[in-house]
Formats: sequence, structure tokens, C-alpha cells
Amino acid sequence: MSSVAPLIETRSGTETAPFDLFNPTPAHRDLRAMAERFSLDTMEQQARAQDEREEFNVELFRRIGSELGLFGLTVSEEFGGAGMDAVAEVIVHEEFSRTDPAFTLSYLAHEILFVNNLFRNGNDEQRHRYLPGAIDGSRIGGMGMTEPSVGTDVLGLRTVARKKGDRYVINGAKQFITNGFEGDYFLIYAKLEQADHRKITSFVIESSYPGFKVGKKEEKMGMKASSTAVLFFEDMEVPAENLVGRENEGTTSMMRNLEIERVTLAAQSLGIARRCIDEMARYAINEREAFGRPLSDFGQIQRLIAESHAEYEAARALVYNTALNIAPDRRNSLGAASAKLVATGMAERVARNAIQVLGGYGYVREYPVERLLRDAILLSIGGGTNEAMQKNIVGDLVRQYRKD
Repeated sequence: MSSVAPLIETRSGTETAPFDLFNPTPAHRDLRAMAERFSLDTMEQQARAQDEREEFNVELFRRIGSELGLFGLTVSEEFGGAGMDAVAEVIVHEEFSRTDPAFTLSYLAHEILFVNNLFRNGNDEQRHRYLPGAIDGSRIGGMGMTEPSVGTDVLGLRTVARKKGDRYVINGAKQFITNGFEGDYFLIYAKLEQADHRKITSFVIESSYPGFKVGKKEEKMGMKASSTAVLFFEDMEVPAENLVGRENEGTTSMMRNLEIERVTLAAQSLGIARRCIDEMARYAINEREAFGRPLSDFGQIQRLIAESHAEYEAARALVYNTALNIAPDRRNSLGAASAKLVATGMAERVARNAIQVLGGYGYVREYPVERLLRDAILLSIGGGTNEAMQKNIVGDLVRQYRKD
């Protein structure tokens, strides 16, 4: 991966320096150094303003591809990617989320939900046609799964595709689509007419297709610097060659991609928690005194900081261990659901603890922790709610332990 080859000195000396788990490779270390520097030196400078304007920074997003080469991390070099693994994705998502989780959410929708998804499930013609622009940042991608009346029950989707000669005609809508306003390419899921209700078919579509329409931009509690929109398909004609995989066989690929999505959402939670720990520790140790003593001398504050740090380290071990065990040829639904459940809940608690330590300053925008808490809440909803993760975990354990 030539774009991350130079080793850049990290800046963790003044912040929480997480233990490097699992003997990372030199490529992983270089990747973390690059992502950390871009996050702290560039993303940090625009995060608050973009949150207040509720705007996605498209120009900065494109630089990730054109200057850093951080799109297509899991794509083979044959198609312009870096040929790395899920651990690489976790590294970048953690580092980016330390400063701007909302921007990172748009990165995830493009990198995981479109680029990785199409690379793993598309054919060579589709890869050659769509991946170059997505990897160099000149095109923005996303994925359409959730629908207005269908959330966790993904097999209940109502978008319908009808075969018509050498095309498919698609009608339906997709709700809460990240990059919906800016996206050029989307991988969407639909049901063929007369198909079994459990059978799903996937397509890659372009926003320029007649019948493709973007609805309202959602006004959100958090993740404001990432656009979320409704997509409508009204007799949208899609060329037959844009069918991804085979008809009625999209369920497995959808579920497999959900696993890496959930692990990268968990990685975002790590980045949020790590920044919140940095903020509360610096404030309590160096910035605030009470009764003539540093705030960190008081037991209540020590408990909040210590529990936050311990929870972060435990979640980080789980997330990275899960990422190590994600591969295209095997499922890891139990690990992915566990990582998301643990890490996202941890991030909310740590962000709340940071606000408590900072007191009034935690509640105002001078410090980033109020924004980080707002952003963290989405992570326990997107990619499958944490209640769904609990259901999935028990379901996997039932299959594992049930007697024949």
C-alpha cells in the first residue's frame, strides 16, 4: 500500500495511548499513523463547524481518496485497492472517529457499504466499472437497505424489481440513507415479483438513472455532518448487467456485509470513547481544581475516569479480536453482534461520564464531548439496533448449544 508506506510519527504522547493489540504489522502501524495525523490535523479543524452547519464536507471527503488512498482498503490491488483486511478498516474508523464521527459515518457508508460490498459480491465487469471512481474519491457511494416501514426486519422490505427484457424496473423507497444527497452509486436490495418473501436480490444503481429521486434531508440529533436522506425509485430502469450476484441470492451477501459494518460501527465507538477519555482526564488533572486540589484527586471523579478507561480497553480488545476473525470465506455473526453491542453501549456511557466530569463545560460546545455523545447514540441504532444484536447473539448461541 504505497500511500501509507512512509511512517509518520504519531502524536499519542499527549493522549491516551492504547496498547497495540495482536502484534500489528508494519502496514497496520503506518496506516494508523496516517489516519491519526489526518484526523487530528485536518478533520479536527472542521468538525465543529460542519456539525453546526449540518453539512457533509464533500471536498475533504474526496481528499481521502485522491491524496491519502484510504478508500478501498479491503479491495485487491487488481482493482486499485490496498489489499488489506478488516483490522485496517477498524484502525481507520477508530482514528477518524476521535475527531469527527459524523464524517466517519459517511466514510463508512462509502467504504464498507458500497466499496467493500461491491468488491466482495459483484463481478469483475462491475468492479472495473464502479470501483475506480469510488476508490479515487471522484464518486461517492452508499447502500440502500432500510425502508420507511421496515427497519430491523430486513427480509420484510417492499422495494420491488420486475424483469423487463434486458432491464429491471424498480419501484420503492429507502429510508435513512447515508450519503443519500451526495451519492453517485448505491447498492440496493429489492425483491423480485413473485419471489419468496425471504429471497432478496441486489443491484448497483446510479443516481443519474431516470426514476431515481432524493427526498427530504433528515434533521437529526447527532451525526449532523453526515447527510441522511430518503431515496425513491419510480419505475427506475436498471440494466440487467447491474444485477449483483444472482437473482434471489442477495440475502447471504447482505448478512455477510452487515458483519463488517457492525464491527466498523463498533470501531467508531472506540474512537468516540478514546477522545472522551482524553478530554476528561486532561480536564480533571490539568485544568480544574476544587477546594485547592486537582479534580482528579476526588474519588467520584476517579471512578468515572477509571471505569471509562477500563471499559474502553475491554471493548477495544473485543472489537479488534473480532476484526481479526472476519474473512470473506467465513461468517462471524456472533462476534460482530457482540462487538457492536458492547462497544456502542460503552461509548455512550463514556461520553456521558465525560460530560459529568467536565460539568457545565461538558454541556457547552467549547468542548467536543456534547457533540460526541450526540453522535454516539446513533451507533446503537444503525446497522441493526442493539436490541437486534441481543436477539442475534441468543439465536447464534441457541444454534451452537441446541442438542440434536
